[in-house]
Amino acid sequence: MTVQSVRLFGDPILRARAAEVTEFGPELRQLVTDLTDTMYDDGGVGMAAPQIGVGLRVFVYDTHDARGHLINPSWTALDEEEQIGPEGCLSIPGVNHDTRRALRVRATGVDVDGNPVEFEAEGLLARCVQHETDHLDGTLFIDRLDPPDRKQAMRTIRESDWFIAGLTVRPSRALAERDR
Repeated sequence: MTVQSVRLFGDPILRARAAEVTEFGPELRQLVTDLTDTMYDDGGVGMAAPQIGVGLRVFVYDTHDARGHLINPSWTALDEEEQIGPEGCLSIPGVNHDTRRALRVRATGVDVDGNPVEFEAEGLLARCVQHETDHLDGTLFIDRLDPPDRKQAMRTIRESDWFIAGLTVRPSRALAERDR
């Protein structure tokens, strides 16, 4: 298991646009493994490379209906229909808010070997693709909230133990258990 620590709100890497992946090899394959193991360790449905401190355009996902990874992703809405539903983020623990997203998207990118990937997604998978791609652009889900909800989310963050302590990195559950 290659579980990594998770970067928290306040870490500058979460606000920077991640670089395109140009080299495919064992390091990229390890990054996908690290992201996947860390996502499962934290109980998430998606995780982007900046969340473990790597500024590359890579994310993994497992929505129980679909599982995989996408490198150098992009997406387009398939129509105007939207969904509003609960969203949270492993990099902003304790904050969950209904967030507006496209209901259906077409996602494109490449896999760990550089082969083209394209799929259509709806519901939770569409939300995950949009959320994780946002991470790669330096955008957090709280940026998508309407002003009153964003204000409440920021209040929750400022009152959280991790924010008060000045933490910008949270050890994974597996690492925390190991260090006990």
